[in-house]
Amino acid sequence: MPLHQRPPLLLHRTRRAAALTAALIATAALTAACGGGSPRTPEPGPAGPQSTGAAADTPRGFTLVATGDLLIHDSVIRQARADAGGSGHDFGPMLAGARDTVAGADLAICHMETVYGPEGGPFTGYPAFRTPPQLAEAVRETGYDSCSTASNHTLDAGAEGVIRTLDAMDRAGLAHAGSARSATERDTPVLLTAGDARVAQLAYAYGTNGIPVPEDQPWLVNLIDPERIVADARAARAAGADVVVVSMHWGTEWQEEPDSLQLSLARELTASASGGRPDIDLIIGTHAHVPQAYEKVNGTWVVYGMGDQLAGVMSDPRGQLGSAARFTFAPPAGEDGRWTVERAEYIPFVVDNDPIRVVSLPEALAADPDDAGRSATLDRIGRAVLGRGAAEDGLTLGR
Repeated sequence: MPLHQRPPLLLHRTRRAAALTAALIATAALTAACGGGSPRTPEPGPAGPQSTGAAADTPRGFTLVATGDLLIHDSVIRQARADAGGSGHDFGPMLAGARDTVAGADLAICHMETVYGPEGGPFTGYPAFRTPPQLAEAVRETGYDSCSTASNHTLDAGAEGVIRTLDAMDRAGLAHAGSARSATERDTPVLLTAGDARVAQLAYAYGTNGIPVPEDQPWLVNLIDPERIVADARAARAAGADVVVVSMHWGTEWQEEPDSLQLSLARELTASASGGRPDIDLIIGTHAHVPQAYEKVNGTWVVYGMGDQLAGVMSDPRGQLGSAARFTFAPPAGEDGRWTVERAEYIPFVVDNDPIRVVSLPEALAADPDDAGRSATLDRIGRAVLGRGAAEDGLTLGR
């Protein structure tokens, strides 16, 4: 099929369908052999029990979980090598603490902050990241379905880094948005199925650390441009998206308060509508390395920053704090066709060291309610998350 005729990428939830991963790998290999981008149209996995009667006509809602930056420092690379027994890299043990939260959702989205190095290395951390490609497999096995890939580090290894990263994610069965290998791939909406909804993921970054985007390859990374974001959201809707989610790599590092650009962009993007229906249904943010506020803007939830999901020891210990955002969407109740958030939750996480492990604070405190240190960390994250009145809009602490 010619590239320009390929339909939008459409992935179905696959926790009960291992066969889909194989289909993704085979399709990705075929696409790569044709020299094109990543659009894939795998067949759905095995069908579950068939419902009958009126229930069959009632659309199913879904839960979406999103988490913060996967920031693969040198210490994280060393830990992955140690967890693999000194041969290769295994990121699974580090991410295991997030598995219940991630795998329990109908759709789970990560942020792939760094690009991958070649098989066998060399691998490096900050400032120019080259991450072992085994990270993609561990992320998929943790339960993620898709990741945003637009960040200030997307061009750390040039076009080769982008291609290596997306190729590895394809092999692992992970969808991706925010960087691309071709103009066709960049312009093809990423659609994922959750419940009875088709969810579009878009992703953008504020910049690339001064590395110029090649003029002849502008598709390598999506940069923040409000007009383009709205146009992409409308294109995704036209392609069949019921829900449009925008991943934004933005904000000021180490600042818990959203900056003026975040606030103005949130207002502008959530105000955009077509036919009386918002063009964007959810905004999820990364980059600041610290948890930031959740807020309902123009009736749409905005997560300014989720902090880091996985990171090594940084100059500021807040760099190992994060929150998972969990939103439960309900089918349209009226004729406007809008899927609405009926439940909004945040789940605080922290990264332990020696060994490096992601820890769900609610789970840890359920096991040891008297842990004063973890309790104080949970409260600290909560103050940042709730700092702009999200509790009054219904945001609650999840587990």
